[in-house]
Amino acid sequence: MSKFVLAAVIIAAIVPLLLRLAVSMRFHGDMYTIDTIPPRPVAIVFGARVYPSGALSAMLYDRVATGVALYKAGKARVLLMTGDNSTVEYDEPTAMKSVAVQMGVPKEAVVVDYAGRRTYDSCYRARSIFQVSSAILVSQAFHLDRALMLCSGLGVSAVGIAADYQRPTGYSWNSLAWSQLREFPAVFIGALDLLIRPTPILGQPLPIFPDEPVQG
Repeated sequence: MSKFVLAAVIIAAIVPLLLRLAVSMRFHGDMYTIDTIPPRPVAIVFGARVYPSGALSAMLYDRVATGVALYKAGKARVLLMTGDNSTVEYDEPTAMKSVAVQMGVPKEAVVVDYAGRRTYDSCYRARSIFQVSSAILVSQAFHLDRALMLCSGLGVSAVGIAADYQRPTGYSWNSLAWSQLREFPAVFIGALDLLIRPTPILGQPLPIFPDEPVQG
């Protein structure tokens, strides 16, 4: 292996690591508990794996349960369930809404975003389609700093809450380890997205609060 190739490999490994650490440090102060988090109009609940049976994975169940807790505590008026519905057979947002309603959230207080295929897409569409300017982000701690980075860069003033009720016993070791490792390249790609600004699937605006002026 030439020195040039070796240097390139080292740089390719170090840059995502340093960026991940920098983003984590930058947004750590924007993460709260259910008791300390400031109220926001909307809680954005990010999608994750749904099984063929329609059951939510442990991580996704925790996200939905945390969103429900925020609603019941008066911390959020509406839950925006955003996830992947790229095929007829796979529908994260509908499954998330169903569980939230079963937990006691009124149907009219749950909005679904069927095109949140990536975190970047969810944040972009929250601002562009649903006209969200201020939100609580709900996900696992390992994912929150990236979500906060993306929403902040796309014009959504956000704070975060970690949905880790079942950790560590409820999450498989393989799932947790893979999720944490993938954040290193994912944060790097997210930073590139903010620079390039690719346009995700869009459509007509569907403001969550149509009678209220859009801020920002």
